[in-house]
Amino acid sequence: MNIREIARRAGVSRSTVSYALSGKRPVSAATARRINEVIAELGYKPNASARALAEGRTRTLGLVIPPASRRLTDVQLGFVASVVEAAATHDLDVLLSPSGGDHDRSFERIVTGRRVDGVILMEILLEDPRVERLERSALPFVTIGHIEHPGGSWWVDVDYAALVRRCVHHLADLGHQHVVLINRSAELVAAGYGPALRSTAGFQEATRRRGLCGHVVCCADEPAAGLACFEEVRARRPEVTAAVTINEAALPGLQRALHNAGLTVPRDFSITGVIANRLAEDFHPPLTAADVPAEEMARLAVDLLVERLVNPEATPRHALLEPVISLRSSTGARPR
Repeated sequence: MNIREIARRAGVSRSTVSYALSGKRPVSAATARRINEVIAELGYKPNASARALAEGRTRTLGLVIPPASRRLTDVQLGFVASVVEAAATHDLDVLLSPSGGDHDRSFERIVTGRRVDGVILMEILLEDPRVERLERSALPFVTIGHIEHPGGSWWVDVDYAALVRRCVHHLADLGHQHVVLINRSAELVAAGYGPALRSTAGFQEATRRRGLCGHVVCCADEPAAGLACFEEVRARRPEVTAAVTINEAALPGLQRALHNAGLTVPRDFSITGVIANRLAEDFHPPLTAADVPAEEMARLAVDLLVERLVNPEATPRHALLEPVISLRSSTGARPR
């Protein structure tokens, strides 16, 4: 039995249960009584890792996010919220810190300021100086994504190459011959952003294997860019009948561009990709996609980091997730 079940039965949040157990923040007498009754009924005993972290710690994790100049995508926002929730089950707080550009000092304060017990680092580049800096500091950390040669690092990632390959095979099975990958921004690709480069590799491998004519285009993370990107694809390559995308922020623009072009999905054009579940469901029609499991990734990242904190000598571990592709309504046979 865990805090999640106690919270469900008591009708409160998991963070409220954590606060009631730790006394770190005030909880009303009625709420505390209800939680204690559930605990007594279930025979709950506090998590051993939480007890191990109780002394001599800040009880705070650092979550390093992209700079404020880049708006967080839906997947990223979901991940941040899920990290906070997962940390609360261990009675840990989360300190957000942007990195990149003008925010390098903020990251350095996280590394050297003894403000946190460990760090979760987002948006990993294939060659990432922040990973090297954390390794030199000896501050425990877990990355979301992984560098090109992760060695003994701890990380959680989605297998973008495999998922994009599966999207291409799905389109090929439907008869599509000309397909495009709508990638993340040219800036991220040039910087060596792992998911963007791995998606490109998976796309090119799959189109080659299936004998398709494939094209890769970069698109900034915003709706207006999605609109412009699709219009350019249609103008330069009118033979393209399907797209794979990992750029969820561009989806509203793609939706408008399809409408403006008088194209009906999937009768005239098919679209699929690696996208957050909520955005896939909000697309019209609902998007066939590999749903990025932000909540699961956050929980795994927090659990791995707590494991590192409790047992500094633990063998490095990682998790490479490959969610199923949910077949919805946005893909169909190649138009005749």
